Amino acid sequence: MLLTISTTSRPATDLGYLLHKHPDRVQEFAQSIGQAWVFYPEATDERCTAALMLDVDPIRLVRSRDRSAPDFSLGQYVNDRPYAASSLLAVAMADVFRTARSGRCDARPDLAAGPMPLELTLPALRCRGGAELAHRLFEPLGWQVSAEAVPLDEQFPEWGESRYVRLTLTGEVRLADALNHLYVLLPVLDDAKHYWMAPDEVDKLIRAGEGWLAAHPDRALIARRYLGRRTTLTRTALAQLAELGDDTEEALEPPVEEEAAVEPAEETAKKTPLNVARREAVVAVLDELGARSVLDLGCGSGQLVGALLARPQFGRIGATDVSAHALALAARKLRLDRMPEAKLARLTLFQSSLTYRDSRFAGYDAAVLMEVVEHVDPPRLDALERVVFGDARPAHVIVTTPNSEYNVHYEFLTGMRHPDHRFEWTRSDFTGWAAAVCAEYGYSVEFRPVGDDDPDLGPATQMGVFHRD
Repeated sequence: MLLTISTTSRPATDLGYLLHKHPDRVQEFAQSIGQAWVFYPEATDERCTAALMLDVDPIRLVRSRDRSAPDFSLGQYVNDRPYAASSLLAVAMADVFRTARSGRCDARPDLAAGPMPLELTLPALRCRGGAELAHRLFEPLGWQVSAEAVPLDEQFPEWGESRYVRLTLTGEVRLADALNHLYVLLPVLDDAKHYWMAPDEVDKLIRAGEGWLAAHPDRALIARRYLGRRTTLTRTALAQLAELGDDTEEALEPPVEEEAAVEPAEETAKKTPLNVARREAVVAVLDELGARSVLDLGCGSGQLVGALLARPQFGRIGATDVSAHALALAARKLRLDRMPEAKLARLTLFQSSLTYRDSRFAGYDAAVLMEVVEHVDPPRLDALERVVFGDARPAHVIVTTPNSEYNVHYEFLTGMRHPDHRFEWTRSDFTGWAAAVCAEYGYSVEFRPVGDDDPDLGPATQMGVFHRD
C-alpha cells in the first residue's frame, strides 16, 4: 500500500526537513506486520514528493488476526489488508513520521508551524460509505477532495464499483495536521482496525484530533468508528471532546441504539437513520390514533418527548425513566430552563421504574415503550406487563423492539445491537409475547414494520400497536 505527500512550496525539498527524512536516501523501517520504506520519487525546488510504501507480510498478518472472528479461516487467504490503505498504513505512518506528526522541526520551525500547499494521494483506500463519506470527513478540514470509486473490473463495467476509492487531497494545510487527519480517518473510512482496542486508544484519538476533531460536524461518527464501536470508549472520547468543543449536551448524550452500535453495510448519508425512522413511525401512529395525552415509558434523553412537544395536539405528555442521569440529560437536551411556559405546562418529567406500580402512569390515552423491553431482564418482564397493561391500562400501547433476524444486515455486528440488551426477539418471539399479553390483559394487537423491511427476514425494527378491548 502506498501514500504520497507532495508540495510545491519553494524550496519544495524542505519537505524533507518537515518529515525528518532526507530526499537523497531510501529509508527502511521494520513493522510488526511487515516492512515500510520512505523514498522520494521527485525532489526539486519546484515540487517534492515523499512516498511511504508498506509491504505487509501475509504470515505476520495472519498471526495478528483475532481467531474468534467469524471469517478467520477464510480471511487467512482472502483479504485486502496487504493492498488497501487502512489502519495498517496509519500505524506505520505514525511510527515513521512520529516527529512530523508532533509538528516539531528545529531546522524549519516557521515552516512547520504554518500551512503549506499539499497534495496527498492514496491509490487504493477501502472506504465503507463510499466516496461521499470521504468528502464528508475531509472537506470540513479544508481539503479539496477527489475520491474516485475503483471499478470491480475495468473489463466488466457492468459489475459496478468496488468498495475502494482513489483518494487525492489538496489544500493549504499544516503538515502535522495533514498527517494526523490521515492517522485518524484512515481506520474510520475502513471501519476496522487490525489490533485490539485498549483504553489508551481514546488518548491517541484526542491527541491526534487536537485542534480539529472537537469542531468536526461528524465527530461522533469519527469517534465511534475509530474506537471500534466500543460504546464505553466512544462515550469517554466524546465527553473529553465536549470539553474542547461547544456541543456538550450532544456529546454526552447516551448513544442511540443502532446508530451508536452498528451501521448497515448499505447505509448511506441520504438514508433516514433507523432511530429517526422509528421516532417518526411512533409519532405517526399516535396521530392516527388521535391520542391527546401520551406517556413515554423509558424516555432516555428525551428524543421522542421533543418530537411530541413540537406538536400542539399532544396536550399532556408524561416522560419517565429509571435513570436520574438520563432525565437530567433530557432536561438539558429539551432546554427546560428556557422552554416557554405554555409548552412546559404540557410536560411532566419524573423518575420511576417500569416494574413497580406507579399511580402517575394512569390516565393517558397512549403509552409508548420505544426500544425499552429488550433492556429488561426476562424474569422482570411479567412485572412490566402487569404495571403497564394491568395497572396503568391506557387505551393504546405502542411497543418497538429490534428484530434479531435482521441483524445479519449489520456487517460488523457480533452479538446484540446494544451492550445493554438483555435479549433480542425474532418476529415469532415478539408475536408470541404480544399474544400472551393480549390474552392476559384484554388487548388486541397489530404489527407494523419500521425501517428497511427484508422480504425474508422482516423489518429492522418491529412495532406492536396494542388496543384495549
